[in-house]
Amino acid sequence: MPANSQPGSSQSSPSPAAPPLAPTDVMAPPLYRRMACWLYEGMLMFGVVFIAGYLFGTLTQTRNALDNRHALQAFLFLVFGVYFVWFWSRGHTLAMKTWHIRMVDCQGRPVSQWRALLRYLLSWLWFLPPLAAYAAGVPALTTLVLLALWVLLWALASLLHPQHQFWHDAMAGTRLVRHELPPRAGKNG
Repeated sequence: MPANSQPGSSQSSPSPAAPPLAPTDVMAPPLYRRMACWLYEGMLMFGVVFIAGYLFGTLTQTRNALDNRHALQAFLFLVFGVYFVWFWSRGHTLAMKTWHIRMVDCQGRPVSQWRALLRYLLSWLWFLPPLAAYAAGVPALTTLVLLALWVLLWALASLLHPQHQFWHDAMAGTRLVRHELPPRAGKNG
């Protein structure tokens, strides 16, 4: 029998793409794990903001934090985009790796840069409604409360998805899956 005649055969040749997801792998990692990863990612972003802000301030010779703030915000939006698209197209960020979460497309393959870019743009759904309220004149403290409530609702809404994926993942054609690292060879006990 030829090596590629039956896809389920043990004689079939391995494909260069990632194998399809098993039925148990289509469910997202538990919500607490994804939200812990989300918070850790937020802490790591402080370093990215610090370095990018320093670079922006140095290159533009900005002396006051309120000078060029819209240009700085646009610059940070681009820096965040580059950061997330680059890491997501490789499967995970540092926070995702720490929490054993990997990003794949709906077929279980690595995510393309275009799909990672789409996910980045759609992931702003975590923040856009409260930011729009702030832009409409809602006070800052009220906006922070709205942000906390919106993040909570957006996270809980993932439980309504058949595989418990976040809705921006469903719209982008991506999914978060549990990714355990293989045990290290040569270590005993």
